Amino acid sequence: MVTLNTDRNKQFLESLLTYGSIPFWGLVLYYAYSQLMPRGQYGVAFLGGILLLYIVNELIDVIEAEDYASLAALIGSALVVIPVMTYIFTNFNALNSALGGRTTTLQLGMSLAFTIVMAYLTYRAFGITFLTVLLAGIGYGLFGNLIPGVLSHSGLTWQRVLRVLLIDVSGFIGQLNKLTAAWIAPFLLYAGLLKAYGGFDLIMQLSIRSAKYLSSGVAQTAVVASAVVGSINGSQTANASMTGSITIPMMKKSGVKPKSSGGIEAVASTSGQVLPPVMGAGAFIMASLISGITYFDVIASGLIPAVILVVTIVIAVHYVASKQVEDTSVQQYLDDPMPRSEMLLDAITYAVPLALLIYLLGFAGYTIMTGALATAVSMMIMGTIVPMGHQGYRVATGKAGTNSLLARAKTILIDTRDGFREGAVVLAPVAIILAAIGGVVDILLATAVPTSISLALLDLSGGQLWVAAILGMIISILLGLGMPTTAAYTIVALLVAPAFVSDFNMPEFSAHFFVFYAAILAGLTPPIATCVAVTTGIAGSDFWETSIEAIKISAPLFILPFSFLYHPEIVAGNFTPTALASGGVALAGAVVMIHGINFPFELDNRLIRWIVRAGFFVVGLATMVHPAGVIRYGALITGIAFLVAHAFLGAFSPVRGIKTAISTAQGGADTRADGGRK
Repeated sequence: MVTLNTDRNKQFLESLLTYGSIPFWGLVLYYAYSQLMPRGQYGVAFLGGILLLYIVNELIDVIEAEDYASLAALIGSALVVIPVMTYIFTNFNALNSALGGRTTTLQLGMSLAFTIVMAYLTYRAFGITFLTVLLAGIGYGLFGNLIPGVLSHSGLTWQRVLRVLLIDVSGFIGQLNKLTAAWIAPFLLYAGLLKAYGGFDLIMQLSIRSAKYLSSGVAQTAVVASAVVGSINGSQTANASMTGSITIPMMKKSGVKPKSSGGIEAVASTSGQVLPPVMGAGAFIMASLISGITYFDVIASGLIPAVILVVTIVIAVHYVASKQVEDTSVQQYLDDPMPRSEMLLDAITYAVPLALLIYLLGFAGYTIMTGALATAVSMMIMGTIVPMGHQGYRVATGKAGTNSLLARAKTILIDTRDGFREGAVVLAPVAIILAAIGGVVDILLATAVPTSISLALLDLSGGQLWVAAILGMIISILLGLGMPTTAAYTIVALLVAPAFVSDFNMPEFSAHFFVFYAAILAGLTPPIATCVAVTTGIAGSDFWETSIEAIKISAPLFILPFSFLYHPEIVAGNFTPTALASGGVALAGAVVMIHGINFPFELDNRLIRWIVRAGFFVVGLATMVHPAGVIRYGALITGIAFLVAHAFLGAFSPVRGIKTAISTAQGGADTRADGGRK
């Protein structure tokens, strides 16, 4: 048998991936600049290119493992992708003008073969969970007439399903693929360049340095680093793997338990997905799905929830970690500490592109594609000019030799090349799953399932918003399982959010932020909890114990989406006194809830301890969500009273303090009684 695992084979594939990514990104950037062809036609070239790059990347692992079955499947996939995408690209105008027309046997065969390839690549990228979602969506289109009740439809023929998936220039190459190609791809190139130029290293350096100011500082490093990186890279599981490989061992070395280390990292990686200005690239999709709003409107609407989220997680992590940390020194984890001047230069290098993105989209009114293009290009410019300028200064002042300029230029060129490759590797799974979701969504739209879901929610809830909200959250979590941010949000935004807008007259931002947060929480929700599964593997902890720890830390995040429905001013994007006051009340409720769940109460009686925790939780819940102002503000006052009592009675334990006071009083009475008897 021929041996696959040879250095020559691996080097060839590595070079093919690295240098193949350069023309691919050249196409992406050139299209963003010139828009030289219809966006749908460009989307076909984009999808074909990124699928081939993904196949090459997978082949590297396959030949190392000498997996002959996967080798055959991947090569077969490439042999399908190349002719099918070439045919669709060259015949795009004819196919687009003949939308819904007659389909030839050859076209149906190509669509079937490409669907099988997409199913296989989806399985390789995301496992059996989302493959099941894809197949279930196709099955629902074919056999939905067999389902009883409100979700039944007349059924689609297999020819119609195959047309929708590909030949009608929809489905896999439809709106979601075009959005990925034009908006998300350039920004993920920025993320790849950021990593290649050392941006993630800077984030870790800053996080570790800032951690020395708190007793839970080592754990807070995970919160800061994972939140920042997670907001950019658009995948909570990828983020947990990337930052968790550093932060989790760091927490364990300082004394934090494995289950707590894994739970903290899972929550931090998840929370980063909803933080402005990027929101895991979900902000771009939200701006495209809600008519009449801009990217800046999305960012403004997400700021108050982001503050609530960050504050509560920081407090929860402090409660959990501070009682476990044995070694508060964090400088030992800096293998190569940067001088402050170098950190400042790096910070400027990486911050300018992001600041430019916010300015162009938020203030100058440019399109998202132009803003994403400017972000990627400015990252390349800043990543070249700043380090070269710094090295030139060192040469001019005699701190380095003249040959170092050439060496530095060569390093920057290699970093840029690696950034192109890293960007393609990060983009490929996102592009695959969004293309797959595009196919599922277009089939479901052809069956009018959003209307059916809306009717089902209305029917099951009996017109009660709170019941519909609970059902909507469950559906959003189920649909979001195992998917990156953009994919999870897209599917729930198209299938679930319209029900709240049409049936309960919710503002669109309220409905969309509700399903957005709910879908992201799928990464923390067992039995799947993909983000927890990743951190559990790194921490070497028990999955269920780590999941419970993560849910305890993130408990208010499961309640916060309900606040968007009952108090829509929180996500209205208008920082009026009413919005700020409502956001402040929700934050206070979240803090009360976190305090009750995570504070280490020193109570010997387990029942009393649970009663105290339940009291804090209920008061926090009412403060965050209850629609009646009297009850909400009454709960707020009660929660503040609880916290004050806890702060001043009995070493931060109100019940224990009361019991101590009672015991003291009883002891004094007994003494007086004894004295009287004596």
